[in-house]
Amino acid sequence: MEPCRLLLVDDEEEFVTTLAERLSLRGIRARVALSGEEALQALDSEAAHVVVLDVLLPGMGGLEVLKRIRQAHPGVQVILLTGRGSDQEAREGVALGAFDYLVKPVHLEELIRKIREASKCNAMEKPWRR
Repeated sequence: MEPCRLLLVDDEEEFVTTLAERLSLRGIRARVALSGEEALQALDSEAAHVVVLDVLLPGMGGLEVLKRIRQAHPGVQVILLTGRGSDQEAREGVALGAFDYLVKPVHLEELIRKIREASKCNAMEKPWRR
């Protein structure tokens, strides 16, 4: 099985780059996008198995990004990240097709477990384009 290809999407640059570095130390290759628009462009240029997507993004919000990912890349699993108090939006995201959601601040081990679960689910659904 090929390594999980992950896209992290969050407008908090320090948070998302630090998270990508910590994941890489655990063997998970992660690309970073700082906006919804950037995330969609990244997915168009290189497929991902899993997207970790912040719900609250400036411009195109996380739920709109999720809808567009579902339309253009239906095999990609999406894990939503939400801040405290906005879990209603995350539940709405699950109803729209997200794999799951986690509340910030997220524990690294919990996130890794969800990423692995989502990538296994994805591997069972369809083979990856290259």
